[in-house]
Amino acid sequence: MFTKLRALAVKSQDALPTGTAAVGAGIAISALTSYVFVIVALNSLDGSSKAAFSAFWAVVFVVGPGFFLPLEQEIGRALSHRRSQNTGGRPLVERAARLGAIITAVLIVLTIAATPILTKELYHGDTFFAVSLSVALVGFFAMSLTKGVLAGEGRFRAYGELIAGEGIIRLVLAVALTLAGVENAALFALCLGVAPLLALPFALRSQRGVLKPGPEAPWSELSVNIGWLLAASVATQALAYAPLLGVNLLATADEKVIVTGFASAFFIARVPVLAFQAVQGTLLPKLAGLAGAGRHDEFRSGLKRLMVVVVGIGVLGTVGAFLLGPFVGKILFKDFTMDAGGLALLSAGSGMFIIALTMAQALMALGGHKITAFAWGAGMMVSIGVMAVVEPLELRVDLGFLTGSFVVAVAMGVALWRRQRLMVDVGIGPLIDAIEHEPLEI
Repeated sequence: MFTKLRALAVKSQDALPTGTAAVGAGIAISALTSYVFVIVALNSLDGSSKAAFSAFWAVVFVVGPGFFLPLEQEIGRALSHRRSQNTGGRPLVERAARLGAIITAVLIVLTIAATPILTKELYHGDTFFAVSLSVALVGFFAMSLTKGVLAGEGRFRAYGELIAGEGIIRLVLAVALTLAGVENAALFALCLGVAPLLALPFALRSQRGVLKPGPEAPWSELSVNIGWLLAASVATQALAYAPLLGVNLLATADEKVIVTGFASAFFIARVPVLAFQAVQGTLLPKLAGLAGAGRHDEFRSGLKRLMVVVVGIGVLGTVGAFLLGPFVGKILFKDFTMDAGGLALLSAGSGMFIIALTMAQALMALGGHKITAFAWGAGMMVSIGVMAVVEPLELRVDLGFLTGSFVVAVAMGVALWRRQRLMVDVGIGPLIDAIEHEPLEI
């Protein structure tokens, strides 16, 4: 019996995709360093600067992952297919790079054009945020292109190092600004764009012969589902940061003090997201081991286990926010003001969001790109509708986030139930791939 178990363990370990553990570690490190970065930045800023930074954070993580994640996913998918056929992928990457450069240029032009509005409504008069956002867009493009190539070519260790390196460098830059006594929020925002550009040389230091010559790549090879991916990605990120954007855009002159305190509360309520990322990081090697051991019929059971963990994180996060949230918030942030009830409601929204995201990952693994896009879009519309009719300010954004995430979760659940017959014939591999390439920034 012992011999059989040992043989199975060795088989699973040998079949584990090279670097999968590194990807998981990279996700966990990125989550932790991102959270500490936020704590350092918000505690270094005051008043309108703090509100402006939180608004920038929301904007950059809606636009950045929203537009560049689909590019990363499609590069990884197409390159992996070429690699399986022993076909070089350089022409494909060159075409993807041109597409990404066009998207980046368009977004930068739109950023410059919208600077007067963004500066007035979100950035409290600081026009330098336009520079920070432009640099961040370049950084997201470079990161997404590189991550797609590394994933598609099976360079998972470098992929994990890139994710972790960016988070660490971002945090080091923020600490340096704090020690230097910098109080300009736009400079802290600039860290988000500079960090990826500094992390790339480190992660690619030992990578040789990554891209080989091959046949020309038509646009169709790169854009199988990119339209639906793009729609789902933007809607996902928009819903994730709807409370932070909503409180900045909807606040009246008398409610500006709420905006400043809300930023701290928002990130306390994101603790379930932090835990979710850590679970993703530790879960990847286990799921990959199951797939490598040949137990492809365990897609459903693997998903069920993951859902139990995710629901548990959401429940514990909500209860913890109510019981300990204000106490922890006042320790971590110098101007924390939200009460236990409001924090619990906001945390419940985060919990419901990660439940929806987990089911979305399963649907993506089963090819449900279209329904995923519609579900996220419907959730975003519901969230906006609730925020438009509910009062007062904190309640409207908290309830809007929770309601929108609930609608997405229900839609995803129904779609998964209807597709459950497909799970029998699908291995865990596609679910692992969906988890690896679904970024969820703090």
